[in-house]
Amino acid sequence: MEDSAEPAPVLSRRWEVAVMGWYVIRRLVLVIPTLLGVSIAVFAMVRLIPGDPALAMAGPHATPQYVEQIRRDLRLDDPLHVQYYHFLSALLRGDLGSSTRTRRPVTAELWDKFPNTVELTLASLVIAAALGIPAGIISAARRYSIFDNISMLIALLGVSMPVFWLGLMLMLLFSVHLGWLPSVGRGTLLHLILPALTLGASSMAFVARITRSSMLEVLKQDYVVTARAKGLRERGVVYKHALKNALIPVVTVMGLQLGILLGGAVLTETVFAWPGVGRLMVDSIQARDYPVVQGAVLLLAVSFVLVNLLVDMTYALLDPRIKYN
Repeated sequence: MEDSAEPAPVLSRRWEVAVMGWYVIRRLVLVIPTLLGVSIAVFAMVRLIPGDPALAMAGPHATPQYVEQIRRDLRLDDPLHVQYYHFLSALLRGDLGSSTRTRRPVTAELWDKFPNTVELTLASLVIAAALGIPAGIISAARRYSIFDNISMLIALLGVSMPVFWLGLMLMLLFSVHLGWLPSVGRGTLLHLILPALTLGASSMAFVARITRSSMLEVLKQDYVVTARAKGLRERGVVYKHALKNALIPVVTVMGLQLGILLGGAVLTETVFAWPGVGRLMVDSIQARDYPVVQGAVLLLAVSFVLVNLLVDMTYALLDPRIKYN
């Protein structure tokens, strides 16, 4: 008679999948209050500024009829809780209003610019990983060497330099003096290099320091000491035994950096005239186009929250030692 019971590994695997699925559902539910708080902050940003928001949007030379029309469109005469109810209802329908400058729907304005911001952000993250991870690995393998001291000094400078200053210096060097790269705009791959370097410099420095710290911690572990005691070459010990475990916190930090880069692209896009959400938000602030400002801030905030959620949910896939209890 055959045993109909399922093998223990299969049951264990199903249990792990069920537990992880429950964890994902719980995290999605916990994101709702965060997104609700973001919507309240974005709503209050326009309604609670000093002065008349309708007059600020219309401009100082607008007619009273036009100011009154904006006030009616935004329901500014209603109580704040009523205004927020209508704002949230429209938001759940995907309606962010219309731009007071172009008369286009805000969602259309953001949809045109957001892919450019994502392109710049991903390019910056690739540069940060391609330069920061090898620098951190070599610094840890050659601790206190000249390379280690120089790379950590460069990392410190990368974290400390303001984005707008670094962008202007890179533009002055590679565009004005050397003439190798275009300074502003978006078009070819060459247009992407300077903005991506500028935006990714801080993340590159941070990734290098985290990689070095993680590698130094892993290189102290018993299994690494045992591998060395067996006579394995140092290169094999570092890249075959230590690197995989050392990269787990690095990958997690890079996921968090992705959300930071999305929000930090505002200055970079402004300096290099990159047609993304950040530059759109700056232009809208100057034009007092508050519906677009409101939509851009909401989009960047939601993107940051969702990226952090994805990083949190994929952490167990990177590290089997993590259990979602």
